[in-house]
Amino acid sequence: MSDRLRLGVLISGSGRTLQNFLDRSEAGTLSAEVVKVVSNKADAYGLERAAKHDVPATVVSKGDFQDTESFSQAITHEMEEADVDLVAMAGFLSFYLIPERMRGRVMNIHPALLPSFGGEGYYGDRVHQAVLDYGCKVSGCTVHFADNRYDNGPIIAQRSVDVKEEDDPHSLADRVFEQELEAYPEAINLFAADRLRIEGRVVRILPDESG
Repeated sequence: MSDRLRLGVLISGSGRTLQNFLDRSEAGTLSAEVVKVVSNKADAYGLERAAKHDVPATVVSKGDFQDTESFSQAITHEMEEADVDLVAMAGFLSFYLIPERMRGRVMNIHPALLPSFGGEGYYGDRVHQAVLDYGCKVSGCTVHFADNRYDNGPIIAQRSVDVKEEDDPHSLADRVFEQELEAYPEAINLFAADRLRIEGRVVRILPDESG
């Protein structure tokens, strides 16, 4: 293990964002090493991606717990056992109740420009269809610190894309995801460099003093 940021990743599906982290970490462009993956679904393909890179992975299924609190405690336990510095939610579709001691150490990415088109029920193609139905000319992605409300925490980074007349949810999703591939690692690198300060709803990005 290196002395880089220890990153835990929460997934529910294909793990494309996880793969981006793994590739960039191995290339040296992500200042973090993925040391733990937790999925709420046993058939998530992201678990295979983790295995291919020798990253420990665990399934924590919500159906095995009585309530959200105990489910969330199990996730937190897995992350703390792996001694993670930061948790990145990467297409994780279950509600994770973040304990106070983890506040400011859990990130999420949303495929729209928050606060628009966020909240419970807004995920995947539902978000992009809502953007198109509303007639938006611009969409994008938002990386934010997660709190205990859907898509509510302080914003770290945003990237935008134009919405084209001929777009459908899939074509718009593809272009937004291209920006996600850049924005999420950027936010993690800023965290690893200790350049993020949360002041209420605002995340201040401190100057780079590395020389």
